[in-house]
Amino acid sequence: MTEEQMTAPENGDEAKPMRKIRSFVLRAGRMTEGQQRAMDDAWPKYGLNLCDGRIDPAEVFGREAPLVLEIGFGMGDSMIEMAKDQPEKNYIGIEVHTPGVGRLLNNATELGLENIRVYREDAIEVLADCIPDGSLDTLQLFFPDPWHKKRHHKRRIVQPAFAQSIRKKLKVGGVFHMATDWENYAEHMMEVMNAAEGYQNVAGDSQYSPQPEWRPVTKFQKRGERLGHGVWDLMFERIS
Repeated sequence: MTEEQMTAPENGDEAKPMRKIRSFVLRAGRMTEGQQRAMDDAWPKYGLNLCDGRIDPAEVFGREAPLVLEIGFGMGDSMIEMAKDQPEKNYIGIEVHTPGVGRLLNNATELGLENIRVYREDAIEVLADCIPDGSLDTLQLFFPDPWHKKRHHKRRIVQPAFAQSIRKKLKVGGVFHMATDWENYAEHMMEVMNAAEGYQNVAGDSQYSPQPEWRPVTKFQKRGERLGHGVWDLMFERIS
């Protein structure tokens, strides 16, 4: 997930691009044999590639169905659970951590799931190049890196420009669903989304939403709760 910034021009020079600011850290991790086998064997069925450009979701899944996209599914367990429990929906997951992608592919194969597809790419690039405007019923962002140090807040993915870029991808009536176990990030999300044009808070002005029954408790949520953190869900509907 990246944002481009430009340096200010000096002495009449043209603005020059700065290095990309990423909202994630690309973690190293060893693949298990099962994860690597799933990457090798299951990618042709479940994998989507940035280089292939704009997709037609009905063609990708072989059917018309409500479309859910999740940014940063981690090890994929909660996404697998949602896809299994809600077979009437199609799910696209985006994750850069290869072992997590391999684990999800392995589990999807074992369960014989047909309603899930995966990108192993930067979400900002996938959204810009691959996801059609007005195609998403739900966009999920669960427990993104909170970048809790103040000097790192610029790395948080939920920013005004991001809110507007994903609004184009949601259907009118579609929902941007966020969850975090960092209170300061929840407050930041609320501030950004309250000010975002074209959205309405599903729970009411400046209100957090109760955790829906269909959102599984994730590993990050369990860890946060063990540390004494609260959990905040925010759901904003595209209204224009």
